[in-house]
Amino acid sequence: MISQVRPDGTLRHLITLEGLSRELIERLLERSQGFVRPLGARRPDSDSLAGFTVANLFTEPSTRTRVSFELAAKRLGADVVNLEVQLSSRVKGESMLDTVFTLQALHVDAMVIRDAEAGVTAAVAASVATHVSVLSAGEAHVSHPTQGLLDALTVRQHKERFDNLSIAIVGDIRHSRVARSDYHAFRTLGCPDLRIVAPPALMPAAEEFAGCSRHNSLRTGLKDVDVVIMLRIQKERMGQADLPDADRYFAKYGLTPERLTGARPDAIVMHPQPMNRGIEISSDVADGPQSVIRDQVRNGVAVRMAVLEEVLTGADTE
Repeated sequence: MISQVRPDGTLRHLITLEGLSRELIERLLERSQGFVRPLGARRPDSDSLAGFTVANLFTEPSTRTRVSFELAAKRLGADVVNLEVQLSSRVKGESMLDTVFTLQALHVDAMVIRDAEAGVTAAVAASVATHVSVLSAGEAHVSHPTQGLLDALTVRQHKERFDNLSIAIVGDIRHSRVARSDYHAFRTLGCPDLRIVAPPALMPAAEEFAGCSRHNSLRTGLKDVDVVIMLRIQKERMGQADLPDADRYFAKYGLTPERLTGARPDAIVMHPQPMNRGIEISSDVADGPQSVIRDQVRNGVAVRMAVLEEVLTGADTE
């Protein structure tokens, strides 16, 4: 695996949270918190990335991740290029690497990539010039590192510590890049009780998620947990025959106010979105008092500001 960290300990690429040190993740979370503002407050602007150019290359649909990366770069003073893949030369058969080399020749300093194929982001990171950074905005079912960081930031804001928490990740674990990045973040930050909850068909392979307890029942999976993270069914990564029936799924695995009572009274509910209301979560919960889903969205810009600033300027800025 390509090194994501420079010899001085600063982050150069962000492909996965796997293997990153607790110190580095905590530094990114602390830096991210510095960019968080309450709704209605003046947005955090800076010129720390003035003179840098960030390119967003998305080959899969995205709303929150793409918009927040663009806002993050602009709020730090960077120039931003959004590459419309359906209008680019890749439609004509150009490879991803040729696209990347073209952008590199045009003095792009950081490339934010979302791709449905596993390994693309790492291959790009291994091929770019030494001054260029590569950030994953979601890679197949493998990883979504900035989502893992923003989820960790959200938990930290509401629970402060990780070493005394019980966290349940619920839903389509098998196909979820969010679940994998959350797993690496929470394990590295010292969460002692991490659970995955899913029907057998949506459980990951036995060798994955080491150290997590596995539950096929919401009742046992949510018992006395502090954090509940609901996941979307990844229809785009399944064959038609593998898709669960929506009504049956909700009847067994949908999070309702009644089922949430099995968690701790002060448990928080999270979801990376987009949400399928009435399938994995009821509106009463998604919009209820224990939901921090909108905090996750807000934190997405702050985390992506922190990551962009770190990879382009190092650990410290003037």
